[in-house]
This record gives sequence, structure tokens and C-alpha cells, in this order.
Amino acid sequence: MHLTSFTDYSIRVLLYLAVKGEERATIDEIASTYNVSRHHVMKIVQELNQKGYLTAIRGKHGGLWLKRDPATIKLGALVRDTESEFGLVECFRDKNACVITPACRLPPVLNEALEAFFAVLDRYTLADLLEERLPQLRQLLRIPALNVAT
Repeated sequence: MHLTSFTDYSIRVLLYLAVKGEERATIDEIASTYNVSRHHVMKIVQELNQKGYLTAIRGKHGGLWLKRDPATIKLGALVRDTESEFGLVECFRDKNACVITPACRLPPVLNEALEAFFAVLDRYTLADLLEERLPQLRQLLRIPALNVAT
């Protein structure tokens, strides 16, 4: 199984926003942090906004933040929402021209493997990726710790 860079960066964008917590983020800071084009991040943000994963508000007082609690964002659902195609081999696709398809036993085996892949992803949430790693992630993503008044 191979995930597209779109899905990879979708997970990274949501992870970045989860680490930011209540603070708003910008497309520019995410693009800079991950060293990826602003245009690519804009496309990802647009889709994640449309699918209800984050809120994006333009303008001077705008920004990005998670729309849902990280514990409610299942990785399996996110991958299903951001990948456009799961045809592992030709016979899974619409334009199947493989001559052995009628007798081939590979499709059910690969389908079972794909189901197992998603079964594992469905057990984890965005919050699981943060567990016990928030301080290290803040440091790696160059997000300062929140100032909490005592």
C-alpha cells in the first residue's frame, strides 16, 4: 500500500494543528515548517476544511484550527477521505484489461490485506499520534509552549 503525498501531508497538517491546540495557525507557517509549497498546503487545507476536519478563515483575523477533537479523528477515515484510489492492482480498477482476471485468486487476497490495513488504521486517532510526544512534537515543529498564567 502506498499513500499519496496528499494524504501524508493531510495527516501532518492535522497533527500540526493538534499540537498548536487553541492557537490558530497559518498556511505559510505549516508550509514553512514542513518545507512544502504553500500551494500544496492550500489545496490540502481546502479539502480538509470541506470535509470538516479543520476550520479555515481568511483575512487578518483568520487562521486554521482543528474543527474536531483529535480523539475523534480516526486515521482510517482520514486516509479514506484523502486517497482517491485503492486499486492495488489493475483488476481492482475500472479499466481492467488483465486476461487472467476470471481465474485469478490474487484479488481476494489483496482485498483482505487492504481490509486489514484499514482495520489497523481504524484503531488509531490523531490523539494517539500525540500521546506522550507533545513536548517533543512542539520542539520539532518549532511551536512554543503555551504560556499558562498561574
